[in-house]
Amino acid sequence: MIHVENASFRYGENWVFRDVNFELEPGKSAAILGPNGRGKTTLLKSIVGLLKLASGTIKIEGRIGYVAQRTDMAFAFRVLDIVVMGRAAHIGIFSTPSAKDYTKARATLDRLGIGDFAERIYTQLSGGERQLVMIARALASECEILILDEPTSALDFSNQALIIDILDKITAEDGLSVLMTTHVPQHAQRLADTVLTIEGPDSHEYGPAADILTEAKLEMLYGVPVKTLELEHQGEKAHAIVPLFI
Repeated sequence: MIHVENASFRYGENWVFRDVNFELEPGKSAAILGPNGRGKTTLLKSIVGLLKLASGTIKIEGRIGYVAQRTDMAFAFRVLDIVVMGRAAHIGIFSTPSAKDYTKARATLDRLGIGDFAERIYTQLSGGERQLVMIARALASECEILILDEPTSALDFSNQALIIDILDKITAEDGLSVLMTTHVPQHAQRLADTVLTIEGPDSHEYGPAADILTEAKLEMLYGVPVKTLELEHQGEKAHAIVPLFI
């Protein structure tokens, strides 16, 4: 569970956001949306403890697994070793990974369908492959809350769909709480029970996804006309939120 109350952050005299309130309940998913530079990543970093709020409180119950928007490695680590790094909380400061830790890491890779990545070098992977590895590392920690910063950024349609399908699967199977930022309203529509939008330092709204992801509110948030379309594919109905570039 995550409870954020009156969270405020600033760089010098410039406020990024003020008095943000929202709650992520156990087993639920939430998405944070907003234009670039409005504080989505800053808020996530405050939640995971990488940044300190100017004021307000953040209460967390449960182990967090964090997947950053981009993770660069200075050394050519094997994928398996990177996933084992997610076991740090179970290994201890002066201990080395055990056979159990490597077994858990391999099982996590297998579960995400990338077991054959284990011996590959992380720096030689594509962007989508790296993102899957980082999700595997977070899951290997046996986290109860998974936090992701724009997990599909810079990925093609195929890899976006793959990441979203995997997140949908693991949240359903594991009962994880998931919090993510995204620029794609459809992804929030697919995964999120609740949505927080940040339009400016004092302009933010939180509520059920169906109440927040409306044409009017998204148009106000992004400054472009938005249309929700109902589509049918292979006998299944789906909704798509699309911007109208006029």
